[in-house]
Amino acid sequence: MAEEPGLSDQYPTASPWPLFVALGLALSEIGVFVGLFPVAVFGLILFGGSIAGILTESGYVERPWPTLLGVGVVLIILAAAFALWQVPVADIALSNVGTGPLFTRLVAVAAAGAVMIAMGGVASVMEQTAA
Repeated sequence: MAEEPGLSDQYPTASPWPLFVALGLALSEIGVFVGLFPVAVFGLILFGGSIAGILTESGYVERPWPTLLGVGVVLIILAAAFALWQVPVADIALSNVGTGPLFTRLVAVAAAGAVMIAMGGVASVMEQTAA
């Protein structure tokens, strides 16, 4: 029995991405539900980056940057939709971040989406200019 079960010639070792997907999801849940702004942002960025990485590694996409952009856009749209649905329009202002728990958590989700869009956009531009 020279072969290890579950491993192929293409991938000599197991993929690390499922661990990062799970860790990112757990951190983002803790950050969003407990209200820890930096943990929520970091967890969502780790989760989105891991999704992009696992899709790239498995061959579903050629480059991770469009997926990262897409996840960022989805996060911003979801945060904006929930803000418009649950937060009074008069309370939607940057001066209210930190005063209301729901609005602060939605800003954390939107901030993570904005960081992912920035990372994906910059990396995509750098990749195109380098080639």
